[in-house]
Amino acid sequence: MTIFGLWVINKAGGLVYERSFADGLPHLTSNEYLVLAGTLHGIHAITSRLSPTGSSSGAHVISGETFKMNILLTATGTKFVLLTSLVEPTADSVLQKVYEIYADAVMKNPFHTPEMPIRTEGFDTRIGALLG
Repeated sequence: MTIFGLWVINKAGGLVYERSFADGLPHLTSNEYLVLAGTLHGIHAITSRLSPTGSSSGAHVISGETFKMNILLTATGTKFVLLTSLVEPTADSVLQKVYEIYADAVMKNPFHTPEMPIRTEGFDTRIGALLG
């Protein structure tokens, strides 16, 4: 199982959490990560309107030559993005577990402000145990 990174993008397209787990991702500045998150948010919005059969929730998987991005869109508009190897079979179930950890550790934290960067130590620790 090769998971390179995890991003959490708020409903406005801002990156609220980023963590790398394996070598292979380039070291980017925080501004570069913000630009990538905003771009992915825009691509996701465009793909949700391109469906020839009617409504769509947007792209769920974006594949490159050497990696794959799995995207989980929640009911609140928050996106969880998992960057993995091309042959990662469990990405969808891992994203679901990440969402459960987010709901439990972040959304139940009375000191967390929604749509703001995630600075909850319990979330980071549990994500590290799950993915790292």
